[in-house]
Amino acid sequence: PGSSPCRSVIMGAKAVGVELNKKLLNLQAGEHLTPEFLKINPQHTIPTLVDNGFALWESRAILVYLAEKYGKTDSLYPKCPKKRALINQRLYFDMGTLYQSFANYYYPQLFAKAPADPEAFKKIESAFDFLNTFLEGQTYVAGDSLTVADIAILATVSSFEVAKFDISKYTNVNKWYENAKKVTPGWDENWAGCLE
Repeated sequence: PGSSPCRSVIMGAKAVGVELNKKLLNLQAGEHLTPEFLKINPQHTIPTLVDNGFALWESRAILVYLAEKYGKTDSLYPKCPKKRALINQRLYFDMGTLYQSFANYYYPQLFAKAPADPEAFKKIESAFDFLNTFLEGQTYVAGDSLTVADIAILATVSSFEVAKFDISKYTNVNKWYENAKKVTPGWDENWAGCLE
């Protein structure tokens, strides 16, 4: 529940009407390093999805898979190459810039009791500046309707909120965030996980 990538998959599954059989792994106890789990996912990361014997990890890949396989329409991941390219760009932005800035700044403080790094904090501000620019005049992060990119970025941004990062100074992000919380299936479970 504390992992925004896991929470994004929960919201993505809800958006396509898939009931997940969730399994909670205790990472501190090394449950992700057991031979059974390594057989499913040798990279031993969460989330990991197993769908009728097909194993997949990396939350953004799982979101795309769920949308393509179980979506009643293609609205979450449209078939148009240009729309998909924009969604993919935003997913990669989340993975490599936005979520990475969260991990680089907060994880050392949370898990290693390290002091806050002001240079890492500047990367968060830079990532939010980019996101704010992407959202200029936009209701959604990649197009004119909710997509898997919104779901991934919503999970990440909600982690920033619970970590007390001031989102309000990024006007476009704040406006998008308020809307995304209302229109994204599974938001309540996402927020409960954040608080946990």
